[in-house]
Amino acid sequence: MQTILFFGDSLTAGYGLRSASDESLPALIQQKIHAAGMTAKVVNAGISGDTTSGGLARIDRVLNQPVDIFVLELGINDAFRNISPQISLKNLQAIIDKVKAKYPKVKLALLGMEIPIFLRGDLAEEFRAIFRQLAAVNNMAFVPFMLSGVAGKKHLNLADRLHPSAEGYKIIADNVWPVIKSLVLSNES
Repeated sequence: MQTILFFGDSLTAGYGLRSASDESLPALIQQKIHAAGMTAKVVNAGISGDTTSGGLARIDRVLNQPVDIFVLELGINDAFRNISPQISLKNLQAIIDKVKAKYPKVKLALLGMEIPIFLRGDLAEEFRAIFRQLAAVNNMAFVPFMLSGVAGKKHLNLADRLHPSAEGYKIIADNVWPVIKSLVLSNES
């Protein structure tokens, strides 16, 4: 059975949901895998508040289990903390390098993030670009903006307007599922 590891922050962990074990993105992807008659185990390695440096510090511990598909979702907390996009890029690349070194045949996926352009001007574009660069350089399956269709929509987010609600995660899962499904299928052949 394949193992799919979702490695990220609160957006992976399912912060604020009544039942992250049922409503988070990894949980919804697990449900889609079962519904499609596929056999794969999804592991939620999300920690709320995590940054790229925090992810780099904990990646070795998380890789103590077999990983066939690695889904990386980190970076937005770096932006909120005014960490340079170049530092985020360096940390994310180091995480990817550790995963590839431990599991050379691993399939990789990247869930990109964006910050609104009006918040930080040129920095917003620089932040967006690091995800595209990582995906291209590492030949990763790529979702350019994980929160597409959900960000900024009050009815799809919690009261903090930063974290998706259970309904928001359903949309995110629908957006992410084709990428994950293709990776699972490519590993089966």
